[in-house]
Amino acid sequence: MNDKLVFLGLLYFIQGIPYGLQSSLLPVYLRGAGQSLTRISLTKALFFPWVIKVLWAPLVDRVGSKRCWLVGTVTGLSLTCMACATLSPDMQFTGVCWGLLAMNIFASVQDIAADGAAVRLLRGQGELGLGNTVQVVGYKAGSVFAGGGLLAVIDTAGWGWMFGLLSCVYGGVSLYVWGAPALDGELNRPAGEGSRRASKDALRPWRVWRKLMSVPGTPWTVLYVLTYKLGEQGAISMFPLFLLDHHMTSRELGFWNGIIAMGFSIAGSSLAGLLLSQHSIGLLLRRAFVMRTVGMIFQSTLLTVLEPSTLMKGMSVLSLSAQHFLGGLITTLTFTIMMHCTQKAEESIQSTHYSFLATLEVLGKLSFSTLAGGLVDTVGYAIAYLLFLSLSAASALQVWRATTTGALKEPTAASSSSSSTSHTDK
Repeated sequence: MNDKLVFLGLLYFIQGIPYGLQSSLLPVYLRGAGQSLTRISLTKALFFPWVIKVLWAPLVDRVGSKRCWLVGTVTGLSLTCMACATLSPDMQFTGVCWGLLAMNIFASVQDIAADGAAVRLLRGQGELGLGNTVQVVGYKAGSVFAGGGLLAVIDTAGWGWMFGLLSCVYGGVSLYVWGAPALDGELNRPAGEGSRRASKDALRPWRVWRKLMSVPGTPWTVLYVLTYKLGEQGAISMFPLFLLDHHMTSRELGFWNGIIAMGFSIAGSSLAGLLLSQHSIGLLLRRAFVMRTVGMIFQSTLLTVLEPSTLMKGMSVLSLSAQHFLGGLITTLTFTIMMHCTQKAEESIQSTHYSFLATLEVLGKLSFSTLAGGLVDTVGYAIAYLLFLSLSAASALQVWRATTTGALKEPTAASSSSSSTSHTDK
């Protein structure tokens, strides 16, 4: 079991590095170089491969082994980082964008192979719970390493050194995966009837689409994963840049937002796993969304303070930490909802169903964060934050309704007793 978790944790760790580079390091680096918020936000479009990864998910399932896909994609990431090390973001911005796009392509394919490996390796509710926690925490740890740790030293070490280090990290992981015992015996696994049927369905995408949407709870889950992060993503994308413009240096921001705040995000994700064993997911979601909305109200008030001060820095760090903590908590709860929904699907489409939901989750986050910079450039921080706050409040109302009368409503004792009686009569 420990070998499985270490193997999966390492895969998700390196998978989070491109996200940390583009969500935390690159915006601060480019803003320090005088780039506009609009141009910085548009770099989020480089995450597009994550949005369409469901299109090539059947290919990863049907062709080759998971070990081959993992080794190939991680090696591709290593070579891409090596190429990026020779570029200058100030003088060769387009080339850097192409390099980051390639990283996202390789990482998105790796994600499909890693998820497929996890589905095969993890057995039982206990292993699934631990594996889900490793997935979220490992990914965020990789994001912290790239978006916080590397940002803190990039001014001293330089762009080339940073990508040279990443190339070595990816190269080492590629060698580890090549010889990892966790995947031993994979090639000898026989392909059952369900696998052959899934391969045929992959050639008829509209049939697959109908099967995915017919799974109980899928329509509501689709709407939820598309919208639950809209307001939060706008705030997370823009508030650090507001601090960079008025209150903090890039080094300070790299430490507080890239390391400390992300540490709180990891803590929130880890705590969610513990709370789920003691409380219903509906209760946890209601409380988390209300607290997130209150936190955004507090953060909005900080936008009125433009003069640098120690108190303002302290309040900003507190706001960032709370925001990331609640964001991590909500993310783990959301992935649990997605997994519960996928478990209702036929076994032959479960991997595709989960990839479908995960793709929409990424699409929901990226679609708004890509436009947030242009919105702030056009109407200013204050009005943009009113929109962020409104979207966050709307998500809270959506969750509250679902947990009281909708898809996430907990069964009552009476209905459970009635159901048990019905099964006994049968």
